[in-house]
Amino acid sequence: MNSAQFLLFIPTALLLAIAPGPDNLGVLALGLSAGRRASFGFALGCAAGCLNHTLLAVLGVSALIAASPMAFKTLQWAGAAYLVWIGWQSLRQSLGRNAKEQSNTENDGHFLPHFKRGLIANAINPKVALFFLAFLPQFVQSGSWGLPQQLGVLGILFTLISALVFCMLAASAGGIGSWLKRSPRALPLLQGATGLLFMALALRLILTDGVAPPPARPA
Repeated sequence: MNSAQFLLFIPTALLLAIAPGPDNLGVLALGLSAGRRASFGFALGCAAGCLNHTLLAVLGVSALIAASPMAFKTLQWAGAAYLVWIGWQSLRQSLGRNAKEQSNTENDGHFLPHFKRGLIANAINPKVALFFLAFLPQFVQSGSWGLPQQLGVLGILFTLISALVFCMLAASAGGIGSWLKRSPRALPLLQGATGLLFMALALRLILTDGVAPPPARPA
């Protein structure tokens, strides 16, 4: 691999990470409604999910998913169902909870539960798997490194760039969310909006058809 690959890949990956999508929208929404720790957890979980898609691309599993409409639809519905579940949790909080429910969900704003949510939401999203299969090979070149090695390095680099962008979003959204939550009426509204956003993302995922990835750019 050479410097020209990285000079082309890094700004492209940075722009893609900044572009509005389910991951960064989720990070922003959680930062506003659940606080900075929850937002950081979800941000790093989503970024870590990219490692799963990198591995699938390296092993060729993403190509099998792209070639099988049933496999794609299965993952598509599983991902949508999980997003709906996350959204329902936020809506449930916005509608009010009794003392027992409050004690059972006192870790809502903690890092680890939201890291797991972000990791699972990203890892089972077939659109992200197809994106990696279509995007990473465009930057592969002939040389001493084989295709799997180059895909692995590019995928790890994309993960690091995504983590940086998502954490910056989490920091800014978390600060704004902490300020807004000083108002007793703000928190239920923010949690309700977050729940509706995740459900809208689930609907968007279901309504989007899978598209076969283009072939890799000739070396």
